[in-house]
Amino acid sequence: MRLATWNVNSIRTRADRVAAWLQRSDVDVVALQETKCRDDQFPESRFTDLGYQVAHVGHSQWNGVALLSRVGLADVEVGFPGMPSWSAKEGAEPAAEARALGATCGGVRVWSLYVPNGRTLADPHYRYKLEWLGALRTAAAGWLAGDAGAQVALVGDWNIAPQDDDVWDVGVFAGATHVSEPERAAFRAVVEAGYADVVRPHAPGPGVYTYWDYTQLRFPRREGMRIDFVLGSPALAARVAGARIDREERKGKGASDHAPVVVELS
Repeated sequence: MRLATWNVNSIRTRADRVAAWLQRSDVDVVALQETKCRDDQFPESRFTDLGYQVAHVGHSQWNGVALLSRVGLADVEVGFPGMPSWSAKEGAEPAAEARALGATCGGVRVWSLYVPNGRTLADPHYRYKLEWLGALRTAAAGWLAGDAGAQVALVGDWNIAPQDDDVWDVGVFAGATHVSEPERAAFRAVVEAGYADVVRPHAPGPGVYTYWDYTQLRFPRREGMRIDFVLGSPALAARVAGARIDREERKGKGASDHAPVVVELS
């Protein structure tokens, strides 16, 4: 089984590109992030025509996560237990954002995750990010406590570069988000709860990235970040036969600023 994750940075803009990639890559399950549309705007038929079942949650032109599967899509769950809410406007009631979607696909519990960005170290969104990651860690640890043999995949755009090798120049990010110690500690906490980064052993750094900003020729200059991950429970990690980052998909007109990450399961 092939499992993938991809921040597509607007599914309506890139539906044809995603469909073409699915056909070329022969992926069974793909988790999408940053779909940037409401549920009624998601181009579902573009993927059901290819044999995929679709689950999506999106509330506006921001955020949005989806799962496409041709090996079953059961027990769909919007948001994980304890997931924090957020309000962009002071005084407004916080609400759950479209950042987490889980479903069982081919016997694997797959979570498509779009971790909050954090913006700056002084921004309330940074505290929200750390709270969100803490809640994810608690939920994820609980899933394994309930069933140590569960096959769980926590996949998506984590908006964290957990090691210095995961950015082209860590000095550029001094005092910024994505590389701060609290964020890295929150990522490690999920790993220590029993979830292994199953891609890194097959795609070691340095110089291996999943995201390149559109500005300042970051992609051709190879100035990227590794912020998209597949973290697997012990039972899932034991099945991983290979993994790759499809850097080629970042090329060309109309590309997302992220590349797909693909894991091969035996």
